Amino acid sequence: MRELLYAPLAFFYRLVVSFRHHLFDWGVLKSKKFDIPIICIGNITVGGTGKTPMAEMLIAYMMRTHRVALLSRGYGRKTKGYREVTTTDHYRQVGDEPLQIKRKFPEVTVVVCEKRVEGIRRIREEHPEVNLIIMDDGFQHRYVDPKVNVLMIDSTRPVQSDSMLPLGTLRDLPDQFYRAHYFVVTKCPEKMAPIERRILRNALVKYAYQRIYYTRFESFTPKPIFADDAAAEPLLKGCQVVALSGIGNPKPFLGTLGEWYEVVAEVTHDDHHVYRLRDIAQLEQLLKQYPEAAIVTTEKDAVKLMCRPEKVPVAVRRALYFLPINIRFIEDSATDFLQRLAEDVSSN
Repeated sequence: MRELLYAPLAFFYRLVVSFRHHLFDWGVLKSKKFDIPIICIGNITVGGTGKTPMAEMLIAYMMRTHRVALLSRGYGRKTKGYREVTTTDHYRQVGDEPLQIKRKFPEVTVVVCEKRVEGIRRIREEHPEVNLIIMDDGFQHRYVDPKVNVLMIDSTRPVQSDSMLPLGTLRDLPDQFYRAHYFVVTKCPEKMAPIERRILRNALVKYAYQRIYYTRFESFTPKPIFADDAAAEPLLKGCQVVALSGIGNPKPFLGTLGEWYEVVAEVTHDDHHVYRLRDIAQLEQLLKQYPEAAIVTTEKDAVKLMCRPEKVPVAVRRALYFLPINIRFIEDSATDFLQRLAEDVSSN
């Protein structure tokens, strides 16, 4: 029934997306090149593929040799137009992911602007010291022609068997893979069979200049969101936790918590969820039901919960932790990826 209902909509959506790409290919719509290297991190599916951890990884590496700026649309914010992010902003003003990155790298210029060409122009005018821009989630935004396209692919949702929205999770066409310079496959199993890699390579890589890397998310011991209120000792494996998330694909997060702790309750919201007083009240009730439990959430959700600490009861603040993650390249290929990317950025 679902397929019968959504298939016509998916077909129409494919036609619209395809026609838009043709307008760029024919030169009716223009892609603008800039006199500054731009790395675009994107995907072609909805849901989390690891763009934010990748952006943080590239910022940490590139800022050693460049003055880096990050440009994002600022999805979910209430404001419009160009806005520079500060560490004291509220996530409703700038978006949760840009605020997370700014707080992690306060010395880096972070800008939100839904019109990317305008955003880059303003960065060039107001921050002439910047000599590298990392553009988050811009693969479909073809008004900007970046120097390097890094395309994030979720290994748990093979694009070769996926469908366009709303029937599937594709928001762009797989035939656009030719524009990617690097494919970073995320959420790979620890021991990935060679045949699995060959299948993905054959589905993704079309040209000799394209490179593919296989990665997985690496999780660390949860950290307290409100360090001044939290207990001194870390969370011990096996203790009770409430899993709280508002991300695109919570399955890996929930899977990690299930391996380490006794998950007594799951509170799962949509991606970019706006936390309100009723959400905090729900957490307070769960703590009364499970007085020995801690609440563990994602880093993106933690940024939002920190924005109004006075709205969070002390009992909830004491129990709140977030799970830090980063991207780990399989077979230690991170150095190869970062060095090649740096060479591409610096080349003429």
